[in-house]
Amino acid sequence: MHPTLTPGLDVAMLVFWAFVLFFIVLVFYLRREDRREGYPLEDEVSGRIESFGGAMHTASTKSFLLPFGHGIVTAPTKGREPVDIAARRTDRFAGAPYAPTGDPLVDGIGPAAWVERAKRPDLDMEGHPRIVPISMAADFWIASEDSDLHGWPVVGADGVVAGTVSDLWIDRADRLVRYIQIGTDGVLAPMMMAQIDRRRRRVVIDALNGAQFAGVPRLVAPDQITLYEEERVAAYFGGGYLYADAARQEPFL
Repeated sequence: MHPTLTPGLDVAMLVFWAFVLFFIVLVFYLRREDRREGYPLEDEVSGRIESFGGAMHTASTKSFLLPFGHGIVTAPTKGREPVDIAARRTDRFAGAPYAPTGDPLVDGIGPAAWVERAKRPDLDMEGHPRIVPISMAADFWIASEDSDLHGWPVVGADGVVAGTVSDLWIDRADRLVRYIQIGTDGVLAPMMMAQIDRRRRRVVIDALNGAQFAGVPRLVAPDQITLYEEERVAAYFGGGYLYADAARQEPFL
């Protein structure tokens, strides 16, 4: 038997309505919080802010304290991202695909798009750059069971040699190879996109054709890669799976 507070209200009913009120407040709070890092929603064609949402549509700016003295960053603060990209809509409806009007790998269209990340290197738990050339990491070396790729040719999707492997860039925190350096002018290729052909002693990267390796974004410093540069390199090679060859842009069926 539940204690009765009034003829129409007992403790169980009071607890139930307290839970309902708490749940409504929780939903209100969460829906505001998830709009603090890039919301509110806007129309992709006109840029007009969506009118629905009311008080739950916007929230105060969130601040993040970065480690190792990199200051404080707040979001959202930059307003609407620019939409003047080198592409045109193929039709006039929301969700219509864009067709590139220039070189999509350079212009950052579709899978070749990148994010304006920080122009500083990724750091390990001690504040040191995570990704460095193995030639500058005296405490790392290639295991005897693995192939040392130095001097091996790098071949594109069309079979054209883009250059030879001059160095390997390793992730000192995760203990693995992140990038292959081609030549000496700062061309890096993601290791995860490379196929090691040990029989023919060559590296095959079918994301790009041989001549397109010349357009890979270069590094500012010869001994480190920034988060922004990682984004650019990955976007360039990722976009190649669609834009490296005109035939790749056509449907299979």
